[in-house]
Amino acid sequence: MEPKVSIIIPFYNCSYIDQAIQSALDQTYKNIEVIVVDDGSTIFTEKIEPFLEQIRYLRKENGGTATALNHGIRAATGEYIAWLSSDDYFLPEKISKQISFMISHQAEASFTNYDCIDNKDQLLIPWNGKRFTDIKEVYHTFLLYNAINGCTVIIKKVIFEKVGYFNSYHRYTHDYEMWLRLLVNGYKIYYLDEVLTKFRQHEESGTSRFQPEMLKDILTIETHYRPILRKIVENL
Repeated sequence: MEPKVSIIIPFYNCSYIDQAIQSALDQTYKNIEVIVVDDGSTIFTEKIEPFLEQIRYLRKENGGTATALNHGIRAATGEYIAWLSSDDYFLPEKISKQISFMISHQAEASFTNYDCIDNKDQLLIPWNGKRFTDIKEVYHTFLLYNAINGCTVIIKKVIFEKVGYFNSYHRYTHDYEMWLRLLVNGYKIYYLDEVLTKFRQHEESGTSRFQPEMLKDILTIETHYRPILRKIVENL
């Protein structure tokens, strides 16, 4: 039987939430559960109502994306976790192709490439992520910048039980901190060279609105992890 995959969709006042949910439900891979974590939204909640019989809907007080992800992961019953932002969407074969890749490579964590789109679903930048040739290149790139879009990742749930959950202190860079934490703890993050996610760029996104806060967080994270990662890279 195919392993179960839990797709976690953190949601906070996002007008694109219905597109995200529909893309999760449209997966060709059938052994999934879709968990929408409402992080204290005050608008656009009506867009979830048509899907309530097909998803698991969890509501909590507002605490940020990391807390919403952690809430969903703890509630998840799948062996694997996929994260989908409420303003992005998956292509239909996303889960099927990535799980097949992970099983064939005995991978506990993986990521893919992605397209950038605008607020009208128009393509802005195809293949926006770096394309990797091997796992060593992933390590080397993380000495320079965050090479992974979080919504392209699938990861075994058991890993969170071993290394911990997303750090809510890093409100806008919790994903970067997590990937570095995995790498320095010996978890390889494998790259599948396919575009399986559409990443939306728009004025209301956290990436657009909180650049100063993100840059401050990034400096803190890199100061802590890069010396450790550099020693690992030297021994690869």
